[in-house]
Amino acid sequence: MLLRLERLLLDLAVLAVIGLGGLITATVLLRTLFNSGVPDAIVIVAELMVAAIVLPAAAVTANRAHIAVEVVTNRLPPRAQDGLIVFGTCFGLIALAPLIYAGWREAASALADGGYFFGELNLPRWPGRVIFLFGVSLCWLRLLVMLVRDVGHLRRGERIPQDTPAHLVEEA
Repeated sequence: MLLRLERLLLDLAVLAVIGLGGLITATVLLRTLFNSGVPDAIVIVAELMVAAIVLPAAAVTANRAHIAVEVVTNRLPPRAQDGLIVFGTCFGLIALAPLIYAGWREAASALADGGYFFGELNLPRWPGRVIFLFGVSLCWLRLLVMLVRDVGHLRRGERIPQDTPAHLVEEA
């Protein structure tokens, strides 16, 4: 189920990027050809950027596809490398917790207050806040599942799979 949800969010992020490209292209063409523009284009671009960046975070995490510098860690023994993977996962869980808290406060506030962006369209603030909260929370949940699975591998004396795509890994 988690993999399906991650795939859906990844697909939505792709749509957000396509929407960004279309919106920016339309804005440039309208300004160049007709001295006009798309109303609230800056607000829409900002909200689509949130979706494009945050929604695929859990899928990237599941595939262990974050940027990593392995100059030193590749020289360590395999057991130490696995320990650093578990440490990094724990650190990620701790680092995302304040973001989830802040995202919750922002989303709850935007939903309760019914705030809007000032502009021609008066777009509501809550969709971007809720998308951020959902994306970061799902990434935290994926990290938790990975931590449980990775600790299980360590306890059994196995190596942590580092390059296996998430769709091939058995769910914990």
